[in-house]
Amino acid sequence: MLSKLVLILDKRKELPAKYKKLIEVCGANVISCKDCETAFENLTCYEPDAVIVSDSMDLSLGEIIKKIRFLSYPSRPCIIAMSKSSELQDKLDVLESGADDFLSEPIESEEFKARINAHLRRHFESSIDEITQLPDTKAVLRVFKRTVAKNDKWAAMLVKINNFSAYKEIYGELASDKMLQTYTAIINSALDEEDFIGRLAQEEFLILTNPLKSERIASFLVYAFEKIVEKFYNEEDAKQGYIILYGDDNAGKRIELVSTSIGIISGESKNYLNLNAALADLFAACKLARYNTGSSYVVERAKISAQDAVLNKDFNNKILIIEPDDALSFLLKTTGEMQGYEVATANEYDSAMALLKSFEPALIVLDAGDADSLKGLDLCKKIKKDKKFKNVKIVLSTVVHDKKMVLNAGADLYLPKPYELLNIFNWIENMVKEFNE
Repeated sequence: MLSKLVLILDKRKELPAKYKKLIEVCGANVISCKDCETAFENLTCYEPDAVIVSDSMDLSLGEIIKKIRFLSYPSRPCIIAMSKSSELQDKLDVLESGADDFLSEPIESEEFKARINAHLRRHFESSIDEITQLPDTKAVLRVFKRTVAKNDKWAAMLVKINNFSAYKEIYGELASDKMLQTYTAIINSALDEEDFIGRLAQEEFLILTNPLKSERIASFLVYAFEKIVEKFYNEEDAKQGYIILYGDDNAGKRIELVSTSIGIISGESKNYLNLNAALADLFAACKLARYNTGSSYVVERAKISAQDAVLNKDFNNKILIIEPDDALSFLLKTTGEMQGYEVATANEYDSAMALLKSFEPALIVLDAGDADSLKGLDLCKKIKKDKKFKNVKIVLSTVVHDKKMVLNAGADLYLPKPYELLNIFNWIENMVKEFNE
Protein backbone atom coordinates (compact mmCIF):
# COMPACT_ATOMS: atom_id res chain seq x y z
CA MET A 1 0.00 0.00 0.00
CA LEU A 2 1.13 3.54 -0.71
CA SER A 3 1.34 4.51 2.94
CA LYS A 4 4.60 6.41 2.29
CA LEU A 5 5.04 8.21 -1.00
CA VAL A 6 7.75 10.55 -2.29
CA LEU A 7 7.53 12.54 -5.53
CA ILE A 8 10.84 13.37 -7.28
CA LEU A 9 10.92 16.22 -9.79
CA ASP A 10 14.22 16.00 -11.69
CA LYS A 11 14.90 16.02 -15.45
CA ARG A 12 18.29 14.28 -15.19
CA LYS A 13 18.77 10.54 -15.75
CA GLU A 14 21.25 9.06 -13.27
CA LEU A 15 20.71 10.96 -10.02
CA PRO A 16 16.88 10.61 -9.84
CA ALA A 17 17.29 6.83 -10.28
CA LYS A 18 19.87 6.80 -7.47
CA TYR A 19 17.62 8.83 -5.16
CA LYS A 20 14.65 6.61 -5.99
CA LYS A 21 16.60 3.49 -5.04
CA LEU A 22 17.79 5.01 -1.75
CA ILE A 23 14.25 6.07 -0.78
CA GLU A 24 12.79 2.65 -1.62
CA VAL A 25 15.39 1.05 0.66
CA CYS A 26 13.85 3.21 3.42
CA GLY A 27 10.44 1.59 2.80
CA ALA A 28 8.74 4.38 0.83
CA ASN A 29 7.28 4.36 -2.67
CA VAL A 30 8.57 6.81 -5.28
CA ILE A 31 7.13 8.55 -8.33
CA SER A 32 9.68 10.24 -10.62
CA CYS A 33 8.78 13.03 -13.03
CA LYS A 34 10.94 14.84 -15.56
CA ASP A 35 8.58 17.74 -16.30
CA CYS A 36 6.52 20.09 -14.14
CA GLU A 37 3.18 19.39 -15.82
CA THR A 38 3.32 15.66 -15.04
CA ALA A 39 4.63 16.36 -11.55
CA PHE A 40 1.78 18.74 -10.74
CA GLU A 41 -0.78 16.18 -11.99
CA ASN A 42 0.72 13.49 -9.74
CA LEU A 43 0.87 15.96 -6.86
CA THR A 44 -2.90 16.46 -7.06
CA CYS A 45 -3.72 12.83 -7.80
CA TYR A 46 -1.53 11.10 -5.20
CA GLU A 47 -0.92 13.77 -2.52
CA PRO A 48 2.64 12.59 -1.69
CA ASP A 49 4.14 12.91 1.78
CA ALA A 50 7.32 14.52 0.47
CA VAL A 51 8.44 16.23 -2.74
CA ILE A 52 12.08 16.41 -3.84
CA VAL A 53 12.72 19.20 -6.36
CA SER A 54 15.95 19.54 -8.32
CA ASP A 55 17.35 22.77 -9.76
CA SER A 56 17.81 20.92 -13.05
CA MET A 57 14.30 22.02 -14.10
CA ASP A 58 13.68 24.88 -16.54
CA LEU A 59 11.80 26.94 -13.94
CA SER A 60 13.60 28.24 -10.88
CA LEU A 61 13.40 26.30 -7.60
CA GLY A 62 11.53 29.16 -5.96
CA GLU A 63 8.81 29.25 -8.64
CA ILE A 64 8.29 25.47 -8.57
CA ILE A 65 8.13 25.35 -4.76
CA LYS A 66 5.55 28.16 -4.62
CA LYS A 67 3.43 26.31 -7.19
CA ILE A 68 3.72 23.06 -5.19
CA ARG A 69 2.67 24.90 -2.02
CA PHE A 70 -0.37 26.28 -3.82
CA LEU A 71 -1.45 22.97 -5.37
CA SER A 72 -0.81 20.80 -2.31
CA TYR A 73 -2.85 22.77 0.23
CA PRO A 74 -4.11 21.35 2.63
CA SER A 75 -2.18 18.03 2.30
CA ARG A 76 1.03 19.97 3.04
CA PRO A 77 3.86 17.63 1.93
CA CYS A 78 7.48 18.17 3.01
CA ILE A 79 9.41 19.92 0.24
CA ILE A 80 13.13 19.24 -0.12
CA ALA A 81 15.17 21.28 -2.59
CA MET A 82 18.22 19.70 -4.28
CA SER A 83 20.80 22.05 -5.77
CA LYS A 84 24.36 22.11 -7.03
CA SER A 85 24.75 25.43 -5.24
CA SER A 86 26.05 25.73 -1.70
CA GLU A 87 25.72 29.52 -1.50
CA LEU A 88 24.01 30.84 1.62
CA GLN A 89 21.80 33.26 -0.29
CA ASP A 90 20.55 30.52 -2.60
CA LYS A 91 19.62 28.43 0.43
CA LEU A 92 17.82 31.35 2.09
CA ASP A 93 15.88 32.20 -1.08
CA VAL A 94 14.65 28.62 -1.49
CA LEU A 95 13.70 28.24 2.16
CA GLU A 96 11.82 31.54 2.11
CA SER A 97 9.89 30.39 -0.95
CA GLY A 98 8.44 27.53 1.12
CA ALA A 99 10.92 24.65 1.11
CA ASP A 100 11.39 22.63 4.31
CA ASP A 101 15.00 21.71 3.59
CA PHE A 102 17.86 22.50 1.19
CA LEU A 103 20.37 19.81 0.23
CA SER A 104 23.54 20.65 -1.69
CA GLU A 105 24.78 18.16 -4.27
CA PRO A 106 26.72 15.98 -4.25
CA ILE A 107 25.39 14.48 -1.03
CA GLU A 108 26.45 11.27 0.71
CA SER A 109 23.90 8.44 0.36
CA GLU A 110 23.63 7.82 4.10
CA GLU A 111 23.04 11.49 4.84
CA PHE A 112 20.42 11.65 2.09
CA LYS A 113 18.54 8.65 3.52
CA ALA A 114 18.75 10.02 7.06
CA ARG A 115 17.36 13.40 6.05
CA ILE A 116 14.50 11.95 4.01
CA ASN A 117 13.66 9.55 6.83
CA ALA A 118 13.65 12.42 9.32
CA HIS A 119 11.21 14.45 7.20
CA LEU A 120 8.90 11.47 6.64
CA ARG A 121 9.00 10.63 10.35
CA ARG A 122 8.00 14.14 11.37
CA HIS A 123 5.31 14.18 8.70
CA PHE A 124 3.74 10.99 10.03
CA GLU A 125 4.11 11.91 13.69
CA SER A 126 2.05 15.05 13.02
CA SER A 127 -0.87 12.92 11.80
CA ILE A 128 -1.06 10.30 14.54
CA ASP A 129 -4.26 9.85 16.53
CA GLU A 130 -3.50 10.20 20.26
CA ILE A 131 -5.79 7.43 21.52
CA THR A 132 -5.07 4.63 19.05
CA GLN A 133 -1.63 5.73 17.83
CA LEU A 134 -2.88 5.17 14.28
CA PRO A 135 -2.86 7.58 11.31
CA ASP A 136 -5.68 10.12 11.65
CA THR A 137 -8.52 10.92 9.24
CA LYS A 138 -6.52 13.15 6.88
CA ALA A 139 -3.71 10.61 6.59
CA VAL A 140 -6.17 7.75 6.05
CA LEU A 141 -8.02 9.53 3.24
CA ARG A 142 -4.71 10.49 1.64
CA VAL A 143 -3.50 6.87 1.54
CA PHE A 144 -6.89 5.60 0.34
CA LYS A 145 -6.93 8.20 -2.45
CA ARG A 146 -3.51 7.00 -3.65
CA THR A 147 -4.62 3.37 -3.52
CA VAL A 148 -7.71 4.05 -5.64
CA ALA A 149 -5.73 6.18 -8.11
CA LYS A 150 -3.11 3.47 -8.58
CA ASN A 151 -5.91 1.03 -9.46
CA ASP A 152 -3.88 -1.95 -8.31
CA LYS A 153 -5.06 -5.07 -6.47
CA TRP A 154 -6.55 -3.72 -3.24
CA ALA A 155 -9.40 -4.24 -0.82
CA ALA A 156 -10.73 -1.61 1.58
CA MET A 157 -12.41 -2.52 4.87
CA LEU A 158 -14.49 -0.07 6.90
CA VAL A 159 -14.57 -1.38 10.48
CA LYS A 160 -17.15 0.28 12.73
CA ILE A 161 -18.06 -0.14 16.42
CA ASN A 162 -21.85 0.09 16.70
CA ASN A 163 -23.49 1.87 19.66
CA PHE A 164 -20.12 3.37 20.61
CA SER A 165 -21.46 6.89 21.35
CA ALA A 166 -24.06 5.55 23.80
CA TYR A 167 -21.43 3.39 25.49
CA LYS A 168 -19.15 6.41 25.84
CA GLU A 169 -21.99 8.51 27.30
CA ILE A 170 -22.72 5.94 30.01
CA TYR A 171 -19.29 4.47 30.78
CA GLY A 172 -17.16 7.56 30.11
CA GLU A 173 -14.09 8.46 28.07
CA LEU A 174 -11.59 6.25 29.89
CA ALA A 175 -13.65 3.11 29.23
CA SER A 176 -14.39 4.05 25.61
CA ASP A 177 -10.72 4.85 24.97
CA LYS A 178 -9.79 1.46 26.41
CA MET A 179 -12.24 -0.20 24.02
CA LEU A 180 -10.69 1.58 21.04
CA GLN A 181 -7.18 0.65 22.13
CA THR A 182 -8.17 -2.98 22.66
CA TYR A 183 -9.81 -3.24 19.25
CA THR A 184 -6.81 -1.52 17.65
CA ALA A 185 -4.56 -4.20 19.13
CA ILE A 186 -6.86 -6.96 17.84
CA ILE A 187 -6.92 -5.48 14.33
CA ASN A 188 -3.14 -5.04 14.27
CA SER A 189 -2.71 -8.69 15.25
CA ALA A 190 -4.60 -9.72 12.09
CA LEU A 191 -2.54 -7.57 9.70
CA ASP A 192 0.98 -7.78 8.31
CA GLU A 193 3.49 -5.14 7.25
CA GLU A 194 1.99 -4.88 3.76
CA ASP A 195 -1.40 -3.82 5.14
CA PHE A 196 -2.49 -0.35 6.25
CA ILE A 197 -4.78 0.68 9.12
CA GLY A 198 -5.90 4.12 10.27
CA ARG A 199 -8.64 5.70 12.35
CA LEU A 200 -11.23 7.18 10.01
CA ALA A 201 -13.61 8.60 12.63
CA GLN A 202 -14.43 8.31 16.34
CA GLU A 203 -15.51 4.67 16.14
CA GLU A 204 -14.38 3.77 12.61
CA PHE A 205 -11.20 2.23 11.24
CA LEU A 206 -10.07 1.84 7.62
CA ILE A 207 -7.98 -1.16 6.57
CA LEU A 208 -6.30 -1.45 3.17
CA THR A 209 -5.17 -4.95 2.28
CA ASN A 210 -5.04 -7.58 -0.45
CA PRO A 211 -8.46 -8.82 -1.74
CA LEU A 212 -7.43 -12.41 -1.03
CA LYS A 213 -7.00 -11.65 2.70
CA SER A 214 -9.90 -9.29 3.36
CA GLU A 215 -12.61 -11.85 4.21
CA ARG A 216 -10.26 -13.85 6.41
CA ILE A 217 -9.38 -10.69 8.34
CA ALA A 218 -13.05 -9.69 8.66
CA SER A 219 -14.06 -13.14 9.87
CA PHE A 220 -11.37 -13.05 12.55
CA LEU A 221 -12.33 -9.55 13.71
CA VAL A 222 -16.00 -10.47 14.03
CA TYR A 223 -15.11 -13.58 16.05
CA ALA A 224 -12.57 -11.83 18.27
CA PHE A 225 -14.79 -8.81 18.99
CA GLU A 226 -17.75 -10.95 20.00
CA LYS A 227 -15.49 -12.87 22.38
CA ILE A 228 -14.47 -9.75 24.32
CA VAL A 229 -17.63 -7.60 24.17
CA GLU A 230 -18.91 -8.46 27.64
CA LYS A 231 -15.58 -7.53 29.23
CA PHE A 232 -16.31 -3.87 28.47
CA TYR A 233 -19.45 -3.90 30.68
CA ASN A 234 -20.27 -4.36 34.33
CA GLU A 235 -21.72 -7.71 35.36
CA GLU A 236 -25.35 -6.53 35.41
CA ASP A 237 -25.30 -4.94 31.94
CA ALA A 238 -23.42 -7.89 30.43
CA LYS A 239 -25.95 -10.34 31.86
CA GLN A 240 -29.06 -8.50 30.62
CA GLY A 241 -27.48 -7.89 27.21
CA TYR A 242 -28.16 -4.16 26.90
CA ILE A 243 -27.66 -0.81 28.65
CA ILE A 244 -30.21 1.88 29.43
CA LEU A 245 -29.78 5.44 28.21
CA TYR A 246 -31.94 7.78 30.30
CA GLY A 247 -33.83 10.76 28.91
CA ASP A 248 -36.71 13.08 29.65
CA ASP A 249 -39.43 12.09 32.14
CA ASN A 250 -37.46 9.06 33.34
CA ALA A 251 -37.74 7.44 29.92
CA GLY A 252 -35.17 4.73 29.31
CA LYS A 253 -33.84 3.83 25.87
CA ARG A 254 -32.62 0.29 25.29
CA ILE A 255 -29.13 0.26 23.76
CA GLU A 256 -27.73 -3.05 22.57
CA LEU A 257 -24.20 -4.01 23.55
CA VAL A 258 -21.51 -2.80 21.18
CA SER A 259 -20.85 -4.87 18.09
CA THR A 260 -18.69 -4.49 15.00
CA SER A 261 -19.86 -4.06 11.42
CA ILE A 262 -17.42 -4.42 8.54
CA GLY A 263 -17.97 -3.38 4.93
CA ILE A 264 -15.54 -4.58 2.25
CA ILE A 265 -15.01 -3.36 -1.30
CA SER A 266 -12.18 -4.05 -3.75
CA GLY A 267 -10.70 -2.75 -6.95
CA GLU A 268 -11.30 -6.18 -8.47
CA SER A 269 -15.09 -6.02 -8.15
CA LYS A 270 -15.39 -2.50 -9.53
CA ASN A 271 -13.19 0.05 -11.31
CA TYR A 272 -13.41 3.12 -9.07
CA LEU A 273 -12.76 6.45 -10.77
CA ASN A 274 -12.16 8.47 -7.61
CA LEU A 275 -12.01 8.40 -3.83
CA ASN A 276 -15.59 9.62 -3.28
CA ALA A 277 -17.07 6.76 -5.31
CA ALA A 278 -15.06 4.22 -3.33
CA LEU A 279 -16.06 5.79 0.00
CA ALA A 280 -19.75 5.77 -0.97
CA ASP A 281 -19.69 2.04 -1.71
CA LEU A 282 -17.62 1.32 1.39
CA PHE A 283 -20.04 3.09 3.74
CA ALA A 284 -22.99 1.44 1.99
CA ALA A 285 -21.52 -2.03 2.51
CA CYS A 286 -20.89 -1.26 6.18
CA LYS A 287 -24.48 -0.04 6.61
CA LEU A 288 -25.71 -3.27 5.08
CA ALA A 289 -23.66 -5.26 7.60
CA ARG A 290 -25.26 -3.22 10.40
CA TYR A 291 -28.68 -4.69 9.54
CA ASN A 292 -27.56 -8.07 10.85
CA THR A 293 -27.88 -8.90 14.53
CA GLY A 294 -24.59 -8.67 16.42
CA SER A 295 -21.25 -8.41 14.66
CA SER A 296 -21.01 -9.19 10.95
CA TYR A 297 -19.38 -8.22 7.67
CA VAL A 298 -20.57 -7.66 4.11
CA VAL A 299 -18.48 -7.94 0.95
CA GLU A 300 -19.47 -6.04 -2.16
CA ARG A 301 -19.41 -8.58 -4.99
CA ALA A 302 -19.15 -7.95 -8.69
CA LYS A 303 -22.57 -7.21 -10.25
CA ILE A 304 -24.10 -6.70 -6.79
CA SER A 305 -24.44 -3.10 -5.67
CA ALA A 306 -24.59 -2.65 -1.93
CA GLN A 307 -24.83 1.06 -2.63
CA ASP A 308 -28.16 0.72 -4.42
CA ALA A 309 -29.49 -1.62 -1.76
CA VAL A 310 -28.82 0.82 1.04
CA LEU A 311 -28.66 4.37 -0.16
CA ASN A 312 -31.60 4.33 -2.56
CA LYS A 313 -34.06 3.14 0.08
CA ASP A 314 -37.03 5.51 0.50
CA PHE A 315 -37.26 7.36 3.80
CA ASN A 316 -39.88 5.64 5.97
CA ASN A 317 -41.81 8.13 8.11
CA LYS A 318 -44.66 5.78 9.06
CA ILE A 319 -45.79 5.51 12.68
CA LEU A 320 -48.16 2.89 14.01
CA ILE A 321 -49.96 3.79 17.25
CA ILE A 322 -51.41 0.90 19.25
CA GLU A 323 -53.31 2.57 22.08
CA PRO A 324 -56.63 1.38 23.66
CA ASP A 325 -57.39 4.90 24.94
CA ASP A 326 -59.36 6.52 22.06
CA ALA A 327 -58.70 10.10 23.18
CA LEU A 328 -54.93 9.58 23.57
CA SER A 329 -54.78 7.64 20.30
CA PHE A 330 -56.52 10.51 18.46
CA LEU A 331 -54.22 13.09 20.05
CA LEU A 332 -51.07 11.15 19.08
CA LYS A 333 -52.35 10.60 15.53
CA THR A 334 -53.26 14.28 15.03
CA THR A 335 -49.96 15.53 16.43
CA GLY A 336 -47.97 13.07 14.36
CA GLU A 337 -49.70 14.06 11.13
CA MET A 338 -49.14 17.74 11.93
CA GLN A 339 -45.41 16.98 12.15
CA GLY A 340 -45.38 15.29 8.75
CA TYR A 341 -45.60 11.61 9.74
CA GLU A 342 -47.87 9.07 8.09
CA VAL A 343 -49.85 7.62 11.00
CA ALA A 344 -52.05 4.55 11.43
CA THR A 345 -53.83 3.56 14.64
CA ALA A 346 -55.14 0.40 16.25
CA ASN A 347 -57.21 0.22 19.43
CA GLU A 348 -57.12 -3.56 19.81
CA TYR A 349 -54.03 -5.71 20.30
CA ASP A 350 -55.47 -8.69 18.38
CA SER A 351 -55.88 -6.72 15.13
CA ALA A 352 -52.61 -4.80 15.45
CA MET A 353 -50.39 -7.51 13.93
CA ALA A 354 -52.35 -7.59 10.68
CA LEU A 355 -52.16 -3.78 10.43
CA LEU A 356 -48.42 -3.91 11.14
CA LYS A 357 -47.82 -6.28 8.23
CA SER A 358 -49.77 -4.14 5.75
CA PHE A 359 -48.59 -0.71 6.99
CA GLU A 360 -44.88 -1.56 7.58
CA PRO A 361 -44.00 1.37 9.87
CA ALA A 362 -40.59 2.64 10.96
CA LEU A 363 -41.78 3.02 14.55
CA ILE A 364 -44.54 1.74 16.81
CA VAL A 365 -45.94 3.58 19.82
CA LEU A 366 -47.31 0.67 21.85
CA ASP A 367 -49.25 0.73 25.11
CA ALA A 368 -48.24 -2.11 27.42
CA GLY A 369 -51.82 -2.70 28.59
CA ASP A 370 -53.27 -2.76 32.07
CA ALA A 371 -51.35 -4.09 35.05
CA ASP A 372 -53.23 -7.41 35.04
CA SER A 373 -52.91 -8.49 31.40
CA LEU A 374 -49.97 -6.55 29.84
CA LYS A 375 -51.11 -7.61 26.37
CA GLY A 376 -48.94 -4.92 24.80
CA LEU A 377 -45.87 -6.43 26.41
CA ASP A 378 -46.65 -9.80 24.85
CA LEU A 379 -47.24 -8.13 21.47
CA CYS A 380 -43.87 -6.39 21.74
CA LYS A 381 -42.13 -9.74 22.24
CA LYS A 382 -44.01 -11.20 19.28
CA ILE A 383 -43.04 -8.31 16.98
CA LYS A 384 -39.36 -8.46 17.90
CA LYS A 385 -39.24 -12.22 17.25
CA ASP A 386 -40.50 -11.67 13.70
CA LYS A 387 -37.40 -11.25 11.47
CA LYS A 388 -39.28 -8.91 9.16
CA PHE A 389 -39.88 -6.38 11.95
CA LYS A 390 -36.84 -6.85 14.18
CA ASN A 391 -35.44 -3.42 13.14
CA VAL A 392 -38.72 -1.54 13.66
CA LYS A 393 -38.39 0.81 16.63
CA ILE A 394 -40.85 0.28 19.50
CA VAL A 395 -41.72 2.95 22.06
CA LEU A 396 -43.55 1.08 24.82
CA SER A 397 -45.60 3.31 27.11
CA THR A 398 -46.90 1.90 30.38
CA VAL A 399 -48.43 2.66 33.77
CA VAL A 400 -46.36 -0.22 35.18
CA HIS A 401 -43.10 1.44 36.12
CA ASP A 402 -40.76 -1.49 35.62
CA LYS A 403 -38.31 -0.41 32.90
CA LYS A 404 -36.28 -3.64 32.90
CA MET A 405 -39.39 -5.72 32.33
CA VAL A 406 -40.32 -3.46 29.41
CA LEU A 407 -36.84 -3.41 27.85
CA ASN A 408 -36.42 -7.16 28.33
CA ALA A 409 -39.51 -7.57 26.17
CA GLY A 410 -37.54 -6.02 23.31
CA ALA A 411 -38.78 -2.42 23.44
CA ASP A 412 -36.34 0.22 22.23
CA LEU A 413 -37.69 2.84 24.63
CA TYR A 414 -39.40 2.59 28.01
CA LEU A 415 -41.80 5.55 28.41
CA PRO A 416 -43.71 5.78 31.70
CA LYS A 417 -47.21 7.24 31.69
CA PRO A 418 -48.20 10.02 31.94
CA TYR A 419 -45.89 11.64 29.41
CA GLU A 420 -45.81 14.96 27.54
CA LEU A 421 -46.36 15.09 23.79
CA LEU A 422 -43.24 17.21 23.25
CA ASN A 423 -41.06 14.57 24.92
CA ILE A 424 -42.48 11.57 23.09
CA PHE A 425 -42.20 13.24 19.69
CA ASN A 426 -38.60 14.22 20.38
CA TRP A 427 -37.90 10.53 20.91
CA ILE A 428 -39.94 9.59 17.82
CA GLU A 429 -37.99 12.00 15.61
CA ASN A 430 -34.62 10.59 16.70
CA MET A 431 -35.67 6.96 16.49
CA VAL A 432 -37.25 7.27 13.04
CA LYS A 433 -33.94 8.76 11.84
CA GLU A 434 -32.10 5.80 13.44
CA PHE A 435 -34.37 3.34 11.63
CA ASN A 436 -33.73 4.99 8.26
CA GLU A 437 -29.97 5.10 8.76
